[in-house]
Amino acid sequence: MKKPSTTRRPATTRSAAKTAKKAPARETTRTASRTASRTASQTASRGAAKKPRTASGKHASPDVLAAAEQNAREGLQRRTEEGHRKAGRTPPTQKDGPAPRSTGASRVVDESIRDYPVVTEDEKLLALPDGRVQTPDFTRTDTWRVMRIMGEFIEGFDTLSKVRRGVTIFGSARTGPDDPQYHAAVEVGRLLAEAGFDVITGAGPGIMEAGNKGAKAAGGHSIGCNIELPFEQGSNPYVDTLVNFRYFFVRKTMFIKYSVAFIIFPGGFGTLDELFEAVTLIQTGKMYQFPVVLFGRHYWAGLVRWLQTRVLQEGKISPGDLDLMIMTDDPREAVEAVVAAYGAQRQRAAETSGDGAGRTGHRDVP
Repeated sequence: MKKPSTTRRPATTRSAAKTAKKAPARETTRTASRTASRTASQTASRGAAKKPRTASGKHASPDVLAAAEQNAREGLQRRTEEGHRKAGRTPPTQKDGPAPRSTGASRVVDESIRDYPVVTEDEKLLALPDGRVQTPDFTRTDTWRVMRIMGEFIEGFDTLSKVRRGVTIFGSARTGPDDPQYHAAVEVGRLLAEAGFDVITGAGPGIMEAGNKGAKAAGGHSIGCNIELPFEQGSNPYVDTLVNFRYFFVRKTMFIKYSVAFIIFPGGFGTLDELFEAVTLIQTGKMYQFPVVLFGRHYWAGLVRWLQTRVLQEGKISPGDLDLMIMTDDPREAVEAVVAAYGAQRQRAAETSGDGAGRTGHRDVP
């Protein structure tokens, strides 16, 4: 009787079976290794997060911040000087004497209330008191500065009291006459003047100069609100009425009070500051029918996209808040938005005049 034949598995099959038995163990080992690696990475990440960094990625420290502040001030001066040079002028910082001033603050440096030299009145105001001084001179105290601030408000109100239809144009000081944005700002200033509006700027070079230039060319009133800086900024030659301020917040009040609209060209931190202040005042009901026009869609697109995808999506603002800003690349569209809003302001003033209000939300409109 024959024995039943036994089919033997090939060696490769036996090897595969052994490998299959060992696979779960190896997979478990690899999984544990990956988990440990991730845990170590997360731990290292948490440890790194304890060391704050600047927006550019540098480790934050007092030395780094001090260097950044110095670089920022020097960068501001370079950009301002660049704007003057592009317009064919010698920057005031490279002239022998100070630039002539029509009215307002003069750049006089008195004794500082800090241990190191302080140049601007803004910095003196924001400085911490020196506890070592027992009986400081009254003219170097905050009480005295309040009186100086009051005087600056009075001077600004008095000088600009006849402005009724002002439109402020903001933008970079480094923009030169060969830049398309410069030409657009000149056209905006011209169209505003032709429509009967006064043009207000920060009196500096670049976009500010372009706005004043367009207004003056069209026979309009060109106004400059200059600010005291650590260096002599100077004013552009197209300003008819110049007011010099020591304090940023006084100057910003003048921009808001005597404007019926803001037209904001591409610029830096100062431009962004004015943009968000205006939008905040509208959002909180301090101003009514005050158009904020962002000129240059390509430049502002990234900011608006961030506001939509991050700030709005997280509920930090409402959907309607984005409609507080108007975007355009057309000077005529920008001016038409201002004219339409001004008409709405006058209508509101007429409707509310019966109850004695006669307000547009931030100032009287004739």
